[in-house]
Amino acid sequence: MSDTPVKQQNTAAFYGQAVASFAVAMAATAIGIYQLKADAWVRAFLAIAVLYLVTSAFTLAKVIRDRQEPAERGR
Repeated sequence: MSDTPVKQQNTAAFYGQAVASFAVAMAATAIGIYQLKADAWVRAFLAIAVLYLVTSAFTLAKVIRDRQEPAERGR
């Protein structure tokens, strides 16, 4: 008997929660950096570091997903 893989879809509620969580985290970080009692160049450095971290996280997530997709198709 062969098992047909089922592609699972995220619900709209899960997607909305993930987007809202990301937005809240980015807003809280931005407010925290803005309110920080430090020179402007320090706040700018922290803002650039946060943006770099976010883009790196998205890239890492995509690479991991792309690596897992062929393995799931071969099942």
